[in-house]
Amino acid sequence: MKRVLVTVGIVFAIGAACILGAGGRLAASDLTQVSRAPLALAKPVSIAHPDGKATVSSDETQIRAVLDTQVAAWNRGDIDAFMKYYWRSDKTLFVGANGLIRGWQAVLDRYHRGYPNRKAMGQLTFSDIEIEQDCPRAAVVVGEYHLHREKDAPSGVFTLNFRKFTEGWRIVVDHTTAFAIPGTTHN
Repeated sequence: MKRVLVTVGIVFAIGAACILGAGGRLAASDLTQVSRAPLALAKPVSIAHPDGKATVSSDETQIRAVLDTQVAAWNRGDIDAFMKYYWRSDKTLFVGANGLIRGWQAVLDRYHRGYPNRKAMGQLTFSDIEIEQDCPRAAVVVGEYHLHREKDAPSGVFTLNFRKFTEGWRIVVDHTTAFAIPGTTHN
């Protein structure tokens, strides 16, 4: 039951972001709109041009740049720079095997505790990235992460709820799950 509520909460947050905007304010009169918010991601990011070629939207390019910047920060051992692209709010949410962590500072603290040095951090890569943008201000990214360390190679999957703010795209919800056996992938 708890997992269902978290999933519904994430879906609600995604749909609500399209109605609320980056500020996240909701008036009582907005509740009927939120209840009609899409539960499925409906707006693809690729755009077909008359010449038949698909192009990637500027938003997808920006989101991919955020991910690339995060990987570069991680691989040089800079967790603080990695966290720059998380929403700096008490409402930021990290969901993982150990439960829910609320707030940007708490997520930063979690990363510092879990990865105290470059050896523990290893080298990060992302693969199988898919970006679905359901409105101009919200997108969901799914993919796999891979850490390459001296003695192991943990991997897993993630779902990132991005919201577009004045300063750019930021992660508001990060749901990361490690694979049961490090180094294996499941399709």
